[in-house]
Amino acid sequence: MKHLIVVVPAKDEEATIGELLDRISRVRMPECELRALVVDDGSSDRTAEIARAKGAIVVRHPENRGLGAAVRTGLRAAVEGGASAVAYLDADLEYYPEDIPRLVEPILAGRADYVLGSRFLGGGRGVRGMKLYRKIGNHAFTFLLVFLTRRWMTDGQTGMRAFSREAAADAEIIHDYNYAQVLTLDLLRKGFRLEEAPIRYRLREHGDSFISWRYPSKVLPAIWRELRAP
Repeated sequence: MKHLIVVVPAKDEEATIGELLDRISRVRMPECELRALVVDDGSSDRTAEIARAKGAIVVRHPENRGLGAAVRTGLRAAVEGGASAVAYLDADLEYYPEDIPRLVEPILAGRADYVLGSRFLGGGRGVRGMKLYRKIGNHAFTFLLVFLTRRWMTDGQTGMRAFSREAAADAEIIHDYNYAQVLTLDLLRKGFRLEEAPIRYRLREHGDSFISWRYPSKVLPAIWRELRAP
């Protein structure tokens, strides 16, 4: 029996975390046991309490440290918890936990070490309604990753990913604010195999995204640091 841990970083997501964990608990995969692990990144609401009540493993940051730090903590905790593979998705219900089997299939089949869930595959139906500036920013950063890695991908900003145990254990996220670009650069530079899988997506109905006009000023220096790392 393979052990799949689903990492969910969350900050002040009490409106969505219960439904998300209920849906994760209903995902069934042959010969695979799923367990949710919530990283509560300094929430001031009942996120951690609800997650524990739903049976999730909860790791808590006493103070908000950022999405990159939360993903780093989640990957480390999943590996230490004995995961055979790790899936990751945001807590805001923009992504469908029912797509986890499609996301991790390349990992379990041994074809890939790192899988990006792409909202643009399958005709791009998953991004209808996405705000124009978000779509432009996504394409810009994705094409930057394609240029830097010489590997084709369609959704470098996705908030749904999967990892082999080895990739999760070796992953390094060099800044706390975000992980999307530096994690991909890190794993591909280390020779891990990349694949994409089509996923569904809908706009969030609760809470606010951390992405703002400051995003490029935070992310671009981190990409430069990653490129300069030995």
